[in-house]
Amino acid sequence: MTTQILICDDSALARKQMARALPRALNADVTFAKDGKEALERLRGHHADLMFLDLNMPEMDGYQVLEVIRKEDLPVLTIVVSGDIQPEARERVRKLGAIDFIRKPTEPGLVLTLLKDYGFYNPGEVEATALNDSALTADASTSAGDPALSVSLNDYLQEVSNVAMGRSSDLLARLLRVFVKQSIPRVAFIANSELHMAISAAQNDHTYSAVCQGFTGAGIAGEALLLFADASFTEMAEMLHYEDLEGDAVNVEVLMDMSSILFGAFLKGIGDQLDLNLGLGHPTVLGQHRQITELLEHHSSREERLLCIEVSYVLEDRDIQCDVLILLTEDSVPFLEQRLEYLVD
Repeated sequence: MTTQILICDDSALARKQMARALPRALNADVTFAKDGKEALERLRGHHADLMFLDLNMPEMDGYQVLEVIRKEDLPVLTIVVSGDIQPEARERVRKLGAIDFIRKPTEPGLVLTLLKDYGFYNPGEVEATALNDSALTADASTSAGDPALSVSLNDYLQEVSNVAMGRSSDLLARLLRVFVKQSIPRVAFIANSELHMAISAAQNDHTYSAVCQGFTGAGIAGEALLLFADASFTEMAEMLHYEDLEGDAVNVEVLMDMSSILFGAFLKGIGDQLDLNLGLGHPTVLGQHRQITELLEHHSSREERLLCIEVSYVLEDRDIQCDVLILLTEDSVPFLEQRLEYLVD
């Protein structure tokens, strides 16, 4: 009997990786959905027995999809596949009816185990031995049905950043005992002089403080910027258990602590996926209590283009938000394209 499998993820790279993680001998008809609404249309038509569902998607995220599945009693078993590895995220999806959780990037061995555990795949003893050696990749035919599986550099970096954001959010959530809402990373080529226009969090009537830290690796270089809304400082100082909650000195401590937490985990997540070690320079405070345009003045005089990745961190039920920008030099692009080519071949 053929198993109907639906892979729902807004990232073409993630859909491709998930399809490849299915065992070669699995008797399955694999289809794809680019977002939650498309997935629900297929589920309402009874076109899936098993769904692999991403959480962090535009318009309708994975949590909302699970809520609709439960409300409408749609006949599908769901395994969540996400870069958001916070303990609270795992608990929430289980309460909404997901049968299991896989962290990104997908491990074929774990996928095989889950398919066997839930009765979707029952290889014989000899076949199982062979599978453990060499057949833990998907058959090429599993991805042939999705015309959107060509992967752009932007899509690649968005998915890599999504996984790295999940790691940094998990660290922040564990340290502060909060739930960090996941944004969708934004990736764009921009000129230095246009950097302030590319920041979605920037508001003309708000002031921010910022710290930057350079990084380098084999074939890649750039800097990380943390933009912290001034209105969030007192509450964050309280959560970090500082004795003094206000003042410029405390604000600098908050900036340094937050940059240490977020830069370290995020850049390590990027480095692990690109298979390289990223060396970090010393953090530098760019300024305090200023508008975004003023904080980024030192970039505006430089003419080169940057590959900008923006990630927002919002603490649930708290008036705390900060943005991390990863600015990659244009010279880093050939290395990234080489890594992309290796991944999608």
